[in-house]
Amino acid sequence: MVHFTSEEKAAIASLWAKVNVEVAGGEILGRLLVVYPWTQRFFDSFGNLSSETAIMGNPKVKAHGKKVLISFGNAVKHMDDLKGTFSHLSELHCDRLHVDPENFKLLSNMILIVLATQFSREFTPQVQAAWQKLTTAVANALAYKYH
Repeated sequence: MVHFTSEEKAAIASLWAKVNVEVAGGEILGRLLVVYPWTQRFFDSFGNLSSETAIMGNPKVKAHGKKVLISFGNAVKHMDDLKGTFSHLSELHCDRLHVDPENFKLLSNMILIVLATQFSREFTPQVQAAWQKLTTAVANALAYKYH
């Protein structure tokens, strides 16, 4: 289990309160699909994913990105029980969707990039360290059922 200090929790919660999940979620998932095109195979039903413009403007990518980020918000609320919080999603992605758990790490990187881009002044090295710890822990919790 990962332990978060009160300072880390405060830094994470403070930044999270400013995140627009609709905007950030779409950008995060869109970037994942553009930067790591092999991840597109999980989103065949999303229609046109043929270019960066098509992906970033795709309403299904934006909607699912929002859904992903809303779910990620549960990590902020339940930092002390990430495995329990993401148990159902871990099982779903492992057993039904067969997502490579490495993709969770890639998604974590996209979250950090988008946060750094959208909140450059506030995304200090200390805040980044707290968010890196959280995104890594969430990726591990999502990969838990694979082990």
